[in-house]
Amino acid sequence: QVQLMESGGGSVQAGGSLRLSCVASGDTFSRYFSRYCMGWFRQVPGKEREGVAGIDSDGSTRNADSVKGRVFISKDNSKNTLYLEMNNLKPEDTAMYYCAAYGSWFSRCRPPRLETHEYTYWGQGTQVTVSS
Repeated sequence: QVQLMESGGGSVQAGGSLRLSCVASGDTFSRYFSRYCMGWFRQVPGKEREGVAGIDSDGSTRNADSVKGRVFISKDNSKNTLYLEMNNLKPEDTAMYYCAAYGSWFSRCRPPRLETHEYTYWGQGTQVTVSS
């Protein structure tokens, strides 16, 4: 059973920074964490969930145009943890942020993707609120 647990959300003023974390657990998933593709998504009420950043098993990354130059996705395979560093935050970044994963333990996953339908496992989300 795969579990993804996000943390690090909160309320900040515009221009501020936050670092989100996502800890992955589950027997097989944890053992082969490095082989999975991971991503961060966000959603505001009434809108579709959108991809923010993705990272594949080789460490290649992809960011949404709306956040390029402001967010950086990374992962620590030794800690089964995914990160999202967000800088120069804007009010339009306010959303629930979700961690997600897809792939399989028996093969490496590439390239990084931002499409929600590609992802199998989802966390419960952490709220980010940016005030002007």
